[in-house]
Order: sequence, then C-alpha cells, then structure tokens
Amino acid sequence: MTRIASVATHVISMPRPQPVWSAHEESKAWNVILTEVRTDDGLVGYGEIHGAPMARICEWVSRFGDIVCGMDALANIAVWEKLFALTSPRPGGIEGRDGLPPPLPRGERPQAMAAIAGIDIALWDIKGKAADLPVYCLLGGENRPIFTYATGGYYRPDASEADYGRELAQFIELGYRAVKLKTGAGTVAAEAARIDAVRRAIGDDPLLMLDMNAAYDLPDCIEFAHAVQPHRIFWLEEPLHWYLQPADFARLAAATPIPLAHGERELTRFSVRDFIVQGGIRYVQFDATRSAGFTEALRIAQLAEQHGVNLAPHTAPEVHGHLVLAAPRCVFGVESHGGPETDPLAYGLFREHPMLRDGHLHLGDRPGFGLEVDWTFVDRYRLRP
Repeated sequence: MTRIASVATHVISMPRPQPVWSAHEESKAWNVILTEVRTDDGLVGYGEIHGAPMARICEWVSRFGDIVCGMDALANIAVWEKLFALTSPRPGGIEGRDGLPPPLPRGERPQAMAAIAGIDIALWDIKGKAADLPVYCLLGGENRPIFTYATGGYYRPDASEADYGRELAQFIELGYRAVKLKTGAGTVAAEAARIDAVRRAIGDDPLLMLDMNAAYDLPDCIEFAHAVQPHRIFWLEEPLHWYLQPADFARLAAATPIPLAHGERELTRFSVRDFIVQGGIRYVQFDATRSAGFTEALRIAQLAEQHGVNLAPHTAPEVHGHLVLAAPRCVFGVESHGGPETDPLAYGLFREHPMLRDGHLHLGDRPGFGLEVDWTFVDRYRLRP
C-alpha cells in the first residue's frame, strides 16, 4: 500500500506591477498555495489552492495532514470523506472519542474546504504517477485540444475604455477566440459603454463573456442584461449579489436570453446542484482549487452532464484541463489569463506549462497532472511565516 507520509504547503505571492480591481475586491499580487503530499514509497503529488487568508488555509492543511498521514494515498475518496466529515457534527465528536478533532467551526468552512482541495488535488497527482498515466487518461479521457478563453479587463486607475479594448484585443492576437471582461463596478450605462468599446476592439467574431463578480441585485441585473445584449454577450458570470439564491437566478434566466454562468464560489456539489436544477445556469464554473478538490469537481461534472449543462471550470487550466478531457459530452472549455506577461505566476510556477495554439490548450502526456515545480521561482516568491 502507498501510504501518505507527509503533507506540506508552500505559499507563493508575486506582486503585481500595479493593483487591480474586480467589481468586488482589490488584487495586489498573484497568489497560490502549493500543497505537497509525499508517500512512504517516494511519490510526490502537488495541488494548488486559491483562497484566503492563506495563513489560515495552511493551518488547516497542516491539521488535516496529521489526520490523513498513514492512510492509503490512492484511496482519495476515503481521504476526502474523512476530512469532509469533520465539517459536521457526529456522535461523540465533541468529546473526541474517535480520536479526531471536534466539528470544524462554521465560520472556517471556506478555509477548511480550500485545504481539502489542495490535499485532494495532490492525491490525484499521486494517483496518476503511481499508474504512470496522466490524470485525464486515468479517467478514461482522450487527449485533444481544449477550447480556452482569456480573462482580462480588471479595473485600473485612469484606464480608458480604449485601454480595456486594446488589452482584450491583445488576447485575440495571441490566438484566443474568446475573451472575458471584468464588469460591474460602474453604472449600467457606463458599463454598457465600456463593453461596447471592447466589442469594437476585438471584432464581431470572438466570443465575449462578462464576469460581474456578484455586482447586482435582480432588477439592476435585468436592466444590465438588456443594455449589453446588443453586444452579443456569450454569458453573464456571477451576475447577482452573493446572498441571492437559485430562485433569483431562475428569475434572471427567464428575463434574458443571455446564458448564466456560476459556481466558482460554491463549496460543494450540493449547492451547485441547486443552481443547476433550480437556478437555470447553463455553465458550471466550479473551482477545484478553491474548494473541495478534484474529487468533488468530478461529481459536479457528472451532475452537469445529467442536466445538459456545460462545464467551464474557473482558472487553473493545467488542473481543470484533465477534468475537461474526462467529460467530453458536457464541456465548454477552460479559463486562462493570457500568456506569460499577463499570467506570470501560472507560467513561472511550473517548468512546463500546457501549450496554447489557435485558442486551444494542449496538455502533455506526463503522469499525474504533468507539472514539474520550478523551485527557483518558488523560493523567489515564497512567503515565509
């Protein structure tokens, strides 16, 4: 049996040349937590975590690592279920009669689910390496080009509408056939003008998606959808305020022909299920690196297929690309942030990055997720305790 021997984290933060904003929050750096799981027979797996606060997530990874050490590293579902069970009450849990911590604090569920994600992804990497197969092949998928879009247009001080248009047009010049613009920080009229400038800059053919970062209540979002519809919008992503529920999404879906995309902020398949079944979303953007990991993402992919909904995982294409290849009947594609200049962390973290050609990502055939960490880069941008 291949047993888990140790679990560690490496916190990496690469400062941006200047801060940028989504409609919701400021970003001063590109950040990731690299999770490293080692086995007693020498295998090493790596997972990615995107979440905050990073120090708290690392504390949970450390606690969970102590719990799963000695478990079968190939039994990823058993590991996942053991850790997930800690998020809820259980008989004898408050006394610790089973030797496990008490139920996790409700306020720390996002950080705990992010910690589970990092460990779970690393175990899938180990599973592929143990079998000497890429993860997509382990799942029965066939390697093929993966449709990829590029996200940009983060708000910058003093940037003009033309600046955002030029930025996204550069993605088209790199070969992307679809781009996504950050929106929602201004008035409906101002945002419609900004979107019009981007559409004129990229031309009529590329797909244009809008990432709204939960900017609107329902009436304002209906107004927004009507204002931007002439610009041939492919989807509205995270359109409604964080506290609005599937019923509100269903009302929005009935009010606009523009498809809705959602899922990156959801913690489990259970809430994603409700947005699919009751909320009318047509693109599922669950992020395995933000919560619950690759095991849960697979469950969501199966659920999406059963309801005729497409997969469009949020960020980390080097990980999510394997999921896409394993679910050919219900896939839109994966998200990128452009090339090395606009996404330097993703390209710097690993020695080899999946290749982009003609708007499609091409994964290799190396075992696991096929990612070799560049430790010189890690050491340069590592945040130390």
